[in-house]
Amino acid sequence: MRALIQRVSEAEVKVAGDSIGRIGPGLLVLVCAMQGDPDDAPEKLAARVAKLRIFRDEADKMNRSVTDIGGSVLVVSQFTLAADTRTGNRPGFSSAEAPARGEALYLRFAESLRSLGLPVETGSFGADMKVSLVNDGPVTIWMDSADRA
Repeated sequence: MRALIQRVSEAEVKVAGDSIGRIGPGLLVLVCAMQGDPDDAPEKLAARVAKLRIFRDEADKMNRSVTDIGGSVLVVSQFTLAADTRTGNRPGFSSAEAPARGEALYLRFAESLRSLGLPVETGSFGADMKVSLVNDGPVTIWMDSADRA
């Protein structure tokens, strides 16, 4: 699974003009299930995201996790993280997981974060969503569950 993680002051996702997920300080996580992801990828990625130390401590160092600060997480599915831009001008998305399994992995990722004690809001898988955020820092981190065994 791939994730683009943004430290935010606030973030919101809307579908058809209606707010379906909104958080204050925490993380906006755009996530994509990839073909070949192992069954335990959502849990492993969630554990890494929950422990990612990108929030400031008393010494103004990035040394605290979203769990440490009591923050929330907004999880939004985004298959375009699978974009292959190596050739041509139109990205290819064939490495993204098929929708049924992709949605199941996405939902398990969000549930895994909840099981770690984090308040989690979500977007709507496959919907045309409008995401707004205030990136704090800005801090944006790319993570792939395949980066670690």
